[in-house]
Amino acid sequence: MNNAKRTISWTAALSYFAFSLVINSMGNVLTIVTSQKIHPSILGSAYWTAAQNGLNHSLHGNSTTLSIVFFVVGMLIAVLNMVLEHRIDIKRFLGNLAFMVPFSALISVFANAFSKLLPEAHSWPMVAFYIFLNFFGVSLIAIAISIYQRTNIVLHPADDLMQVLRFKYFKGNAGIAMWVSYIPPTIIGVIALIMLPDFTNYGIGTIFAFLFQGSITGWADTRIFSKLKHQGIAID
Repeated sequence: MNNAKRTISWTAALSYFAFSLVINSMGNVLTIVTSQKIHPSILGSAYWTAAQNGLNHSLHGNSTTLSIVFFVVGMLIAVLNMVLEHRIDIKRFLGNLAFMVPFSALISVFANAFSKLLPEAHSWPMVAFYIFLNFFGVSLIAIAISIYQRTNIVLHPADDLMQVLRFKYFKGNAGIAMWVSYIPPTIIGVIALIMLPDFTNYGIGTIFAFLFQGSITGWADTRIFSKLKHQGIAID
């Protein structure tokens, strides 16, 4: 996966990566908070976020430990990535770990900020605005995935899973790879619902993410920072 040459400087790659890390964290939290602010809950979160937030709620009943759940699940997926690659890659595993530390911290920062900033939705215009913000959050996640997959420095384990599937098994097709990568969060979500039958983390935003997040990532590959090509990956 990493035997191709890089065509951009490390300074540029790190700048792209830092930007994508921020908008990914922001997008994830937007899907969570907007879902929490509408009653009854109809939005849900992005697909991975919904599953992990649901597991956190079933275990702890609140979001104070959300970053811990994100971190632990991420490490389990990092192990799965090595299984799919058919080799133990400690450097890649540590890269997944390195990604999870600032990502989990940013999740907590944005969660606290947006929870205070966004009021409860008590009118249809506000509900409509939160639906837009939720879909926008999913789109931010998809765009961020596109950017840091192309920089290919370190990846979120879930997005590394999607990248492994995309280039090793599905000939670069982002949409199909994204759908297949949703098998683990589906299992996590089912377990969470068995433990606590609470569907507040799932809704039209979750469906939107399932249907379109992979396609938006593929679109962003050619439209967002279009001169940025996939680095360090041999694409057949």
